[in-house]
Amino acid sequence: MAKARYIRKPMPVKHVIPFLSAQEAWFWYVRSERARREGARLTEAASAFTRPCEPDDIYRIIMGLYRRRTIGDQHLEVLAEFGWRECPPDARVRGEEHPFRLWDDALDRLTTPLKAKGIVRHDEFCGQVG
Repeated sequence: MAKARYIRKPMPVKHVIPFLSAQEAWFWYVRSERARREGARLTEAASAFTRPCEPDDIYRIIMGLYRRRTIGDQHLEVLAEFGWRECPPDARVRGEEHPFRLWDDALDRLTTPLKAKGIVRHDEFCGQVG
């Protein structure tokens, strides 16, 4: 007997707005994971736009970078810690100089695959959206 395959029902596509930066995408991913842990379900939102990916897409990209050793354990720890705080490390704060360098390096390495998939805008102008 054939194994049953489950295919996710596509979300209705509204106006798709890519993220302005890898940092914005990362914070969105962390907020989505936090909501998921609190029991929220992915449903059609009342907003007028949607994002070009699902949170799991960002997870797969970051773990791909980790498996290829493009980023390391320290990068992941800093991304997790400051992502959970929803505030990037500040290089001016004593004790956050090293986490700031790791944060910046990790997001720099994350930007290329996010742009390649259309999750982050390609242009350098990050002004008004829409």
